[in-house]
Amino acid sequence: MINIVLVEPRIAANVGTIGRTCYNLDFTLHLIGPHFLDYDDKKIMRAGLDYWFKLKPVFWDNAQEFLDKNDLNKMKFASTKSNNSYFNAKFNKGDFIIFGNETYGLSKSKFNDVLTYENTFLIPMGKNARSLNLAMSVGFFSSEALRQIM
Repeated sequence: MINIVLVEPRIAANVGTIGRTCYNLDFTLHLIGPHFLDYDDKKIMRAGLDYWFKLKPVFWDNAQEFLDKNDLNKMKFASTKSNNSYFNAKFNKGDFIIFGNETYGLSKSKFNDVLTYENTFLIPMGKNARSLNLAMSVGFFSSEALRQIM
């Protein structure tokens, strides 16, 4: 249906919550390394409940491997650096929605060659806000993508 992609996630509870969301929406979760988490961590399992064991996430060693093996035309990137609201995104079945990690977002060195205004989107926030929690951001994008493809 939709692919949620986390690049080098750092917070176990976010990964568990996002995994739970993906399982319940019939989305596929992709995890791009290097991997800083133990994916059998109790914090992931606590947030993901019993869904984590059913999820079957797809693991990628690094961003280049992921980019080389997937269709760039199906990729949408979430970034606080964009001026383009996620309300403008056109989601289709099979799309990849890619999120950077909680510490520094999307690494320009890994994605700069593929980021464009047309494929990079943000969640509109108040003028004093920097960012939202990663799991919440995935929820926003997932809800809009699901609305469009159902």
